[in-house]
Amino acid sequence: MTSSANNTGADSNSATTTGQNASAAAADGTRISADDARERAQALEEKTADKVALPTPRVTGQTLPAPTDEGGLAAYLQKIRQFPILSPEEEFMLAKRWREHADVEAAHRLITSHLRLVARIAMGYRGYGLPISEIISEGNVGLMQAVKRFEPDKGYRLATYAMWWIKAAIQEYILRSWSLVKIGTTAAQKKLFFNLRKLKSRINALESGDMTPEQVKEIAEQLGVPEEDVIAMNRRLAGDASLNAPLRADEDSGEWQDWLVDETANQEEDLAEREEFDMRMRLLRQAMEQLNERERRIFEARRLQEPPLTLEELSKEFGVSRERIRQIEMRAFEKVQKAMREMVAEQA
Repeated sequence: MTSSANNTGADSNSATTTGQNASAAAADGTRISADDARERAQALEEKTADKVALPTPRVTGQTLPAPTDEGGLAAYLQKIRQFPILSPEEEFMLAKRWREHADVEAAHRLITSHLRLVARIAMGYRGYGLPISEIISEGNVGLMQAVKRFEPDKGYRLATYAMWWIKAAIQEYILRSWSLVKIGTTAAQKKLFFNLRKLKSRINALESGDMTPEQVKEIAEQLGVPEEDVIAMNRRLAGDASLNAPLRADEDSGEWQDWLVDETANQEEDLAEREEFDMRMRLLRQAMEQLNERERRIFEARRLQEPPLTLEELSKEFGVSRERIRQIEMRAFEKVQKAMREMVAEQA
């Protein structure tokens, strides 16, 4: 159920109680006007608890109805319809009682009156292959978190505030459970995960496999993500596949993992690169023996140190101009380069 639908239901229940004749139930059971209810609530403002943990909603032996599986979904929906939708005044008073006095019964009524909202939102996430009962349960957890943090004095309805908590809880559950491999770790990836199918349907790109470059570009521009992310997510949404799955039905076809290419360097290449690097470092150390102390210091600071020192820093260190430091650096570099060439020619 969306917030607008909830508000519509609430407005229809409270149509006879708006304006100057609006009333709500006081703590002693008497009827008072909505304005008086708000004034009484404001009088208790100083007693508001800063943080109140949300206990398990259990009131006089009653617990929240829990969805089971697809077979019990209809019974669950029928059960939650029995909880009345609160009027704005009732919702305000219950939220005040919960926030200021940790009234568990008030929290229970706030939660049960919005279970239809959770079910309505959860139905929009049935296309991910997960049990709808678990999706609804996760949405109920998000609703509890929303009730815990709801501030009625800010003027908006609980349904408007809770909708975002419910969606966040459901989406986190889907991202945790949908694939064996963790996906959607960033905000952009989550946005892509939950909107890719809808956008593919909009541009008639429902065929399995990779999309055309034009389709990928269009989706990437609409969502503001790189085209590479669109391609990767589209392939991930195709589902997890085992690397041990056979290529064809016959037994001798081999497995998918047999066609994977190892792009890392082999041991021979690693050994050759390390030997070449060690040789270059040995030649460099020998070539630097041609430099005097000042040339060696400037050459190391400008060419080998990370990050390199600036000409200004070295000019202050040696008490000369920056141009003089640059000249010494170039002369030292030429000496080292010449010495290394001679040593390589001797070894050839």
